[in-house]
Amino acid sequence: MVMLLALPLYSHALPSDANQEIKLLADKATYSERTGITSYSGNVIITQGTFKMTADNITVNLSPQRSINSAVATGRPATMQQVVTQEKGLAKGQANKIDYNAVTGIVTLTGNAKLVQNGASFAGNVIRYSLKAGDVEATAGGNQRVELVFPPSNSNSQKSIR
Repeated sequence: MVMLLALPLYSHALPSDANQEIKLLADKATYSERTGITSYSGNVIITQGTFKMTADNITVNLSPQRSINSAVATGRPATMQQVVTQEKGLAKGQANKIDYNAVTGIVTLTGNAKLVQNGASFAGNVIRYSLKAGDVEATAGGNQRVELVFPPSNSNSQKSIR
């Protein structure tokens, strides 16, 4: 079961985030000049502006200019969060694996995936969403189904279903 949702829940991330320094903390780090791949292990934290990713292990693929092309985080769970816009607030995600493509702005959460923002949540085996376009795709796996939960409207003009 696949659902493609073009909901305005996940709009563009704060533009100022891309102009902020990237800070990486870990118990151990290894870098390969030949491949441009850096691996971090042990309580890893990456931050850039309002973007934050935590995991047991994170592998980062750098461009020849030393900017991040992609990051893959694994953990039980790996987490990420980012302020989408001032109006939309903080988006939080968690999964066994988080794949962040900095070039396309696509984040893929795999294995016990959950994404929450502004009281609404998506859960499934795989959740894929675009920080740039705001599209969300949730896929079920095995006996699991996709679950979407939306908070009630604060408007008094709507009647509840009984």
